[in-house]
Amino acid sequence: MRVISLSSLKGGVGKTTVSLGLASAAFASGLRTLVVDMDPQSDASTGLDVTVGRHLNISHVLANPRSSNVRNAIVSSGWTRARNGKVDVLLGSPAAMAFDTPTLTKREIWRMEEILAAVEGDYDLVLIDCPPSLNGLTRMAWTASDRVAVVTEPGLFSVAATQRAFRAVDELRRGVSPRLQPLGVIVNRVRPQSVEHQYRIDELKQMFGALVLQPELPERVALQQAQGAASPVHVWPGESAEEMAINFNLLLERVIRSVAIAG
Repeated sequence: MRVISLSSLKGGVGKTTVSLGLASAAFASGLRTLVVDMDPQSDASTGLDVTVGRHLNISHVLANPRSSNVRNAIVSSGWTRARNGKVDVLLGSPAAMAFDTPTLTKREIWRMEEILAAVEGDYDLVLIDCPPSLNGLTRMAWTASDRVAVVTEPGLFSVAATQRAFRAVDELRRGVSPRLQPLGVIVNRVRPQSVEHQYRIDELKQMFGALVLQPELPERVALQQAQGAASPVHVWPGESAEEMAINFNLLLERVIRSVAIAG
C-alpha cells in the first residue's frame, strides 16, 4: 500500500478536485483505492458520492484509532454502485478541526500511520486530501505518507507557497519520517492563453525544475460538472472530460513510477 498526500497552503486551488481526479484514474485502472478525507470541509466525501453523518468519520478514528473504529469509518464510494472496482473513503468531518493544532505530541503525529496500519492489506493506493494548511492534520497525513504532491494555481503567490510546503516536507522528513519525499507540484486551473499563467508556470519551473509535474491541468468546466454530480471524470461525457481523464491518467502514471505501486 502506497500513501500520497495532496496538499496546498491556500484554499481555492482545486486540491480536492485533483484528489478526486486521481481517484477516478486509479478506479479506472483497477487499483484498490482509499481516499482519506482529512479536510474538515469534507468535500472529497461528497464528491465520492457518500452521505456524511451516518457513519463514524475521521474525527472518531483520530480520537480512538482502534481497528474496529477505522473500518466503521470507511465506506464504499457511490461510484462503485454502477461499475466494478474498489474505491473507498475514510469519511471527513468538520469535527476534525479539533485535531488541527499547530503542535503535536510524538504519539499524535503518528496517529494517521496507526490508522492506516489497520487496512494495510486492503488497498494498493491511499490518497489523503489534506486541509489547506500546515497544522496538525496535514502533518499527521504527511507522516503517514510516502510522497506529498503540492497542488497550486499559476498565480502570484504560488512560488512562495510551494517553497514553504517543500521546506516543511524536508523538515518533517529529517525530523520524523525518513521515507517521506516530495512527489512534485501539480499546476491546476491553467488557462493556456493567459500570459500571466505562462509566466508563473515558467517561474515555477525555474525554481523547482522536474518537480513541476506534467501535464499541467487546464481549467475545464467538465471537471467541475463531474465533481458536482459526484461522478468520476472518467465516465463523464464529452471531449473536455475525456481530455481531463487522460491528464489524470498521466499524473497517476507519475505517482505509480514514484512509489512503485504493483496493481
